[in-house]
Amino acid sequence: MIRIVYDINIYREVLREVLEPSHTVVELGCHVGNSTRIISDLVPEGRVVAVDNSPEAVEVMESLSRERDNVEFISGDVRLHETLEKVCTMIDSCDVLSVDLGGGYHPDTTFKVYFIWSSTLKPGVSIIRNRGLLDFVCSSITEESFTSRYGWLESSGDAGIPPRLREFKLWSSKIYKEGAHDRQKD
Repeated sequence: MIRIVYDINIYREVLREVLEPSHTVVELGCHVGNSTRIISDLVPEGRVVAVDNSPEAVEVMESLSRERDNVEFISGDVRLHETLEKVCTMIDSCDVLSVDLGGGYHPDTTFKVYFIWSSTLKPGVSIIRNRGLLDFVCSSITEESFTSRYGWLESSGDAGIPPRLREFKLWSSKIYKEGAHDRQKD
């Protein structure tokens, strides 16, 4: 399932609806951790990998990750493959990909980041907070109906995985969930 929202309260309500206690959540754009705290509370047996490159995030998020055993913070730019690579070395799978980049701005960047990260991590659920993407989806008219059963774009398969990370597969199985390719053929 892929959910696109804009309002921060709706975003957090969707988190409450989909998160389970043992989930692994990758949160892109955690900023100072207001949503991270909510996610952490909702996945007490799971883990949260929170990523942000804003200077305001570093001290607050490092403190939060010391306070909470299930929160790990990466100060990094989510547009860089090195950041994605680092997350891939930390987790075995991703249940929920939470993307909150720029709120209403930069829908093109938000979509590119979502596409690459979700193609690589194959989350079960993705939640994207961006008004530009929501405007586009809600104003679209089509005679066709497509539904994603997962949190990544099944029609794209592995097309979004950066070449370096495809090579990474040779020495780490962490990028690919067991059965991800089988689900793609369903």
